[in-house]
Amino acid sequence: MRSFFVFLIVENIKTYRKIIHVDMDAFYASVEQLDHPELRGKPLAVGGGGARGVISAASYEARKFGVRSAMSGVMARKMCPHLLFVPPRFSRYKEISKQIRTIFYEYTNLVEPLSLDEAYLDVTVNKKGNPSASLIAEEIRQKIFKTTGLRASAGISYNKFIAKIASDINKPNGQKTIPPEEAIVFLEQLDIRKFYGIGKVTAIKMYNLGIFNGADLKATSVAFLTNHFGKLGAYYFQIVRGIHNGKVNPNHTPKSVAAEHTFLKNSTSEVFMLERLEQIADELEYRLKKSKLAGKTVTLKIKYSDFTQQTRSKTSPFFVKDKALLLETVKVLLYQEKMKNSVRLLGISVTNLNNVTKKKEKVIDVQLKLHF
Repeated sequence: MRSFFVFLIVENIKTYRKIIHVDMDAFYASVEQLDHPELRGKPLAVGGGGARGVISAASYEARKFGVRSAMSGVMARKMCPHLLFVPPRFSRYKEISKQIRTIFYEYTNLVEPLSLDEAYLDVTVNKKGNPSASLIAEEIRQKIFKTTGLRASAGISYNKFIAKIASDINKPNGQKTIPPEEAIVFLEQLDIRKFYGIGKVTAIKMYNLGIFNGADLKATSVAFLTNHFGKLGAYYFQIVRGIHNGKVNPNHTPKSVAAEHTFLKNSTSEVFMLERLEQIADELEYRLKKSKLAGKTVTLKIKYSDFTQQTRSKTSPFFVKDKALLLETVKVLLYQEKMKNSVRLLGISVTNLNNVTKKKEKVIDVQLKLHF
């Protein structure tokens, strides 16, 4: 619907925002094919080329064989023997991402980037004075292609949740508008796996409960959902009814800072793991200080050789950002229980950051606090 009109919320009148979710098509892989014409039309993976590598992105030609991001390079080769691997060039991706965001700001200052290749835009009131969010999305996609040579898809609706889902409907190089009067029917017919925020594990659990699509989810009570999914139950109850009040936040703040490392060989040696954790803690300290952040909760991520994953966390009463304190905490977490298997990856993340607290709490300096 090209003439998608929605209005601001005014007192008791039920009215709506205009939200666009723009998502670049296979961004990293598309950039590589753009810069290297010989790669165009061929199955391509960014990253994952090493013996222990993990794929960062896959071209649409590769996706036809089942290759996808976060898949090991070894598995991807089995699925697509003629798959081409290229190393990631994040500086180049960031360069193009800045060009794309510049285009967004031509239309609105209410831009919330989610990553280098996607963002929400609130165009309820926009710089072009265009009342049609659908036409704005189309114009933005055309301008991105003209400026960068890359394709983008878009979803348009009255809230972020539905716009996010809609952007995936007509990929690649397409867009989908879900106006308020069509939202409920759209959500009822949608497979539960397509709901943004419902991952594979949750989807399987819902299947086992007889919930296969939006209509099934809508037929369940909030008590039933809360009983089976905890606090998320109320969230699921609302989104299937088209209720999601999150605003586009141009001052989006990170909720976590993390660093991780995949080993060349699986390991059971605690000495080896401690050496790697020291390197990871060093990198994490750099990222935290560069971002001027610190956090109270430190989490150790462990991925085993069978690809199962475990996390162990510890929360302190003060903010942490220094390598020494990070390492002391992850040592405790490492020895917290016996490893289930040999380990292929370790990671450290910090959450409960000082960028969201309302109180001015002091970040404890490593020289003042070495034991906790």
